[in-house]
Amino acid sequence: MISEKDLKILFDKDSIQTAIKELGERLNSDYGNDELYLICVLKGAVMFMTDLSKHLKMPLRMEFIRLSSYGSGFSSTGKVNAVDISLPDLNDKNVLIIEDIIDTGHTAKFLMDFIRHNFKTNSLKFCSLLDKKVKREVKIDPDYYGFEIDDKFLVGYGLDYDGYYRNLPYIGYIMT
Repeated sequence: MISEKDLKILFDKDSIQTAIKELGERLNSDYGNDELYLICVLKGAVMFMTDLSKHLKMPLRMEFIRLSSYGSGFSSTGKVNAVDISLPDLNDKNVLIIEDIIDTGHTAKFLMDFIRHNFKTNSLKFCSLLDKKVKREVKIDPDYYGFEIDDKFLVGYGLDYDGYYRNLPYIGYIMT
């Protein structure tokens, strides 16, 4: 088990909130007053989506799904597990998937393909707080992201290690 003293802060609370505010401004500009469905990938993205939604001015609805590609430990399994992917009718809707981190890209691609296959959305875009391009295994990039990061295992602000550390107000990495 790691402890908080094993972590080094990568993004402090203020940096995270500044990036989220800037993302909110871009989304407000791009969507105007058009209704938007936010699809939050639980559990990691819930803090990000909650804070981001406070900056959005358009009418919006929030939906939550559970996917997993991490087992126990520090890396993605590469296999996406659809724990709960119940969604309302998204036909003719503007949909924005909210994720904490895009890593290998398998989860993002799975979810984008799932929605495209099951719905004819007006628009479908992907927003991630963190973009770890160096680990990408499939061709997919977020339409919006807060920070590009190196290959570090991150915890805090929704990101976890074996279910712990989601509640930290900052994002840190495990020093090895």
